[in-house]
Amino acid sequence: MDLLALVSVAELRAVALAVAVALVGLALGAPLGAAAALMRGRFERGVERTCDLVQAFPSFILALAVLSAVRQPSRFALGVVFALTAWAPFARLALAQTRVLRDSAFVEAAVALGRGPTGVLALHILPNLLGIVAVQLGSTGAAIVVSEAALAFVGLGPPGGVSLGGVLDQGVACMLRAPHVLAVGSIAVFATSASILVAGQAAQR
Repeated sequence: MDLLALVSVAELRAVALAVAVALVGLALGAPLGAAAALMRGRFERGVERTCDLVQAFPSFILALAVLSAVRQPSRFALGVVFALTAWAPFARLALAQTRVLRDSAFVEAAVALGRGPTGVLALHILPNLLGIVAVQLGSTGAAIVVSEAALAFVGLGPPGGVSLGGVLDQGVACMLRAPHVLAVGSIAVFATSASILVAGQAAQR
């Protein structure tokens, strides 16, 4: 029962972190990508290249490098590190979708009526692309759960040991005496990440 209670709390904290980081990524990435596509030119190319660079660099390696320099990583520090790269997929999707929307008749009509770039972005572009960009929420959340567990497993998790990675670490340490600990931890990581991914996909239907 103590193991199940520990896993339940760890799952709750992992889901809270995943949801927070995914929403921050959406809030930062979607407006940035949409604004870049709407403004075109160098700004659009610069945002696109930045997204390429961020997505090409493994976020787990970045998290290892940053958290290794922190004496005692907190859950807030984990969230900040994950948010450094979480915005890029949302910006990429918003950039691609806005390239389609910017030539739509309703956008041209808004511009012809005197609506400025900010108004077009806020009132016409973002409401029409959020449904598509939000598809990334589930994928980002699931990746955060796995990454948080991996970091905690290698000793870079938040203090206290209440994390899915901490459960896995304890399971490996007592694998011969109590193999069920590792089994429960592994199932919890899989179930939590899969549930977030499925929930994100179901929300789009």
